[in-house]
Amino acid sequence: MKISIIIPTFNEEENIEKTISHLFSIKQKENIEIIVTDGASTDNTIEVAKKNGVVVTLSNVKGRAGQMNHAVNYATGDVLYFIHADSRPPLTFFSDIENAISKGYNCGCYRSKFDSNNFLLKINAFFTRLNFLFCRGGDQTIFVTRALFEKAGPYKNEMLIMEDYDFLARIRKQGKFKLFNKATIFSARKYDGNSWIKVQKANFKIVQMYKNGKSQQEMLDTYKRMLNYRKNAF
Repeated sequence: MKISIIIPTFNEEENIEKTISHLFSIKQKENIEIIVTDGASTDNTIEVAKKNGVVVTLSNVKGRAGQMNHAVNYATGDVLYFIHADSRPPLTFFSDIENAISKGYNCGCYRSKFDSNNFLLKINAFFTRLNFLFCRGGDQTIFVTRALFEKAGPYKNEMLIMEDYDFLARIRKQGKFKLFNKATIFSARKYDGNSWIKVQKANFKIVQMYKNGKSQQEMLDTYKRMLNYRKNAF
């Protein structure tokens, strides 16, 4: 089995080297390839990624959805594994995915754990053990066999936000989904400069707008208006 790890980036200079180093530290590293798909970063993300020996490609579509689809064109693995630049899955990820596939699963993800000791974030993380769609997200990392990816369809290039939710809904419906009893550790940076309740309100608002068919630009503008987020995040 070969896993193609796809990491969409935009101004991730501070995270990408640590994430690549983490992923390459597994014992099965000869059976993985890492593809960084960049959305025209204005920092040194591309240079740092190239220095760390991964495939780097500049997507002609900016946004995680389009960037991840672009990277699939370069992937040679029979399993696609989508990882955010600030997410670090357990170092057992290769054997976890291999074992899940051997048991008939063709897609799945981990639970969540923030890189923070904040009590409220621990509560958030606790609920990710529930195997419901509303508890899932791209920061948990998502694996899917190439066969299921082609059957369910790619990410939607036009989506600027909620792209992981849409993709997860489709692969869960058409595939056999595995929720691992382990957690991906990812950054709590969204909560830097925002209170816990402020982030929850913004997330709830966006989900409701998505369900009510609001436009992607309207949703993104609302999200950016409701939260103080890192510079050049979108």
